[in-house]
Order: sequence, then C-alpha cells, then structure tokens
Amino acid sequence: MHLLFATSIVPDGAPASGYEIANAAIIAALRRAGARVTVIGFIWPGRAAADPQNTVVLGAVDVRTENASALQKLAWVGKAMLSGLTFASVKLRAVSDSDVLAAIERAGPFDGYVLNSVQFAGAFEKLFEDRPSIFVAHNVEHLSARENAAAVTGILQRLLFRREASLLEVVEERLCRQARFVFTLAEEDRAALGVASDDRSAVLPLVTGAKARKGPRRIECDAALIGTWTWQPNRIGLDWFLDKVVPHLRPDFRIRIAGSMPSGVTSAHPGVEFVGRVPDAQAFVRAAAVVPLISTAGSGVQLKTIETFELGLPSVATSRSLRGIDYRPANCVVTDDPAGFARALEAAAADIRDVDGSAFHREQIRALDAAIRLGLEKIGVVRQEAFA
Repeated sequence: MHLLFATSIVPDGAPASGYEIANAAIIAALRRAGARVTVIGFIWPGRAAADPQNTVVLGAVDVRTENASALQKLAWVGKAMLSGLTFASVKLRAVSDSDVLAAIERAGPFDGYVLNSVQFAGAFEKLFEDRPSIFVAHNVEHLSARENAAAVTGILQRLLFRREASLLEVVEERLCRQARFVFTLAEEDRAALGVASDDRSAVLPLVTGAKARKGPRRIECDAALIGTWTWQPNRIGLDWFLDKVVPHLRPDFRIRIAGSMPSGVTSAHPGVEFVGRVPDAQAFVRAAAVVPLISTAGSGVQLKTIETFELGLPSVATSRSLRGIDYRPANCVVTDDPAGFARALEAAAADIRDVDGSAFHREQIRALDAAIRLGLEKIGVVRQEAFA
C-alpha cells in the first residue's frame, strides 16, 4: 500500500510547531501500520527534507504572515480575492497545477491520498479527486477563523477573518464529503465537521516524542511558556494569560515566555521575561517549576499539553487546553478562573511534584495506531486481515 501524504510543509527533521510535530507522529503511525508513505509539499527556505528518498519537494516557501513584507501581504490578499481561495491556501500557489501534477507523477504509482489539513488540499483541491483519500483535520479551521475575527480590533483584519471563515467552512465540508475517512485530533471536532459517525471518522491521539529524564530538575524559574504566539489562537490565549492571570500573581513570581512573539505584546509584571527563541524547547520547560497551559481559543489538540504530560511536569491548564485528551495526570490542575489559575500556579511552584509520563505516552501510541488502522481499513485500499 502506497499513500501520498499531501501537506503544506514537508518534515525537515526539526519540527518547530505543533503542526509539524503532529505531522511527524501521523506519518510514523502510517508507516507502523505497514503503509509506504511518500510526502509531497513545500519546504521552509534554507531547510532540506528529512527523508529525501520518500519526499517530493515542490519548492521553498515561507508562509508565515509575520515574516512577510507589507507588499507580500497585499499581494496575497489581492490574489486571494481574485482567485476565490482562502488567504492560507493562496500562499501555497507558488507553483502551478501542472507543476503539482508532474510532481505527483514522479511519486510513482500509489493507492490513495492523505490530505493533511485544509491549506494545501484547498490550494490544489481538484488535483486530488482521482483516488481515494483520507482527510486529516488538524483543527476546525472555519471556527478558528470566526474566533479570530471576534478577537481582533482592526476592521480590515476582522473582515478578512470573516471571509476566511466563510470560505473555509465550504472547503472543509467538501473535503470531508469527498474523503473516504476523516481523522480529527479532538473528539468534538468530529461533530463540528459533520462526520461524527464511526464509519466516517476517528480521533488521532498524538505523541510528541518527549521523554522525561530521570533525576532532579534544575529549576530556573517558576513558570515557562513556549509557543508560536504569532498564530492567532495562541495569541488569544497569551493575551488572556498576561491580561487576566498575571496581575493576580505575586511580584516575585518568575515567568519566562519563549517563541516567536508579535509586536506589541508586553507585561507590567516585574517577573515576566520574554526570551525569544530557545535552542532546546524541552530543556526550557523542564527548567520551570510549573507549566501553564493557557489555550482559550481554537480547535484540535494542544501539543504542548501532550508534551507536558509525557514529560510528567506539573501544570495548570484551562479546560480548552485539554480538548482531545481524556487523560489528566495527578499534577495537573484545571481551572478557567484567572485568579484561581494564578493561585494554582503559585501552589504548584511551591510544591513541585513530577510524575511518570511514560504510561500516558504508551497509551497514546496504542490508541493512535488503532485509529490509523481503522482509517486505512475504511479507505478501501487494504483489507482488515492485512493488520492481523
């Protein structure tokens, strides 16, 4: 069985976002199930595919809006308006349909597509209708776009997010309808996409590959957060944390925040430090007494939550941070009340209690593999006995 995994960004061996970490976990699970997987998509500029023998690179692109010039942003908006595509998909129209078709031909004979998220599939949708497909919905993108529209203050941004939401809803519905099977990363996303039936979809429990290190940790701060804060759903959670939670923390509570930061993000709290990019994300969070899990928007699953649980680190989480995860370790406190969140952070930092995250990791792998096998059976390119 040979599957073509169509995605916006191909793996380069150094995943820097939750999306890339999720992709690596899904591709590895497909291969554990016995599938041959060829990945097709773009690469970040200056990077190389981690598995060039099984990767077809369409070119190098940087699709991050925060890295684009004002002229590039205007060009993307204009192209989106003229083409009727979403802003996210039009960024990937750096090559033509004929270029993509030629690349698909180079991939060799294959049995079906895995359409990984809506951005790439939406950019070249008509090219993936000749074979059975599985659609992987990392998020319910149209709902995230609506939340983004409600959160921004600029009129132009709000209008663009509303347009994005309207278009995404149509594209997501069409991709789900055409797919033989749909994978989501959270249970509630199945109903939101209209594929709640077990014959139509399954949830993929994910892993990050994080492994707890034995022995005591060297604590350098009370709390640590890391993420791509330029991504709007993450930015909404960060704003909630800085505006609502941090003012309740005592002045000497030390918070380090790492990752790509949009302009204008500040905090008057003396203990808050913005540290930018860090060389080792796991070492960074392991140096904190407690990890705040602060998601308040978006859909899908929070990879930072999974990583924290795999590492066995103490955490305080919003209920939204646990979406798609049934398990909650003993050292995780859940609250959506800002003052209660602050009190829980201070209590966890004063009494550090790590736990063994290996059992959680093993259960995630077992459930992930079972869901992948189900999806491959439903797509119709393999028989159930192939997995016996």
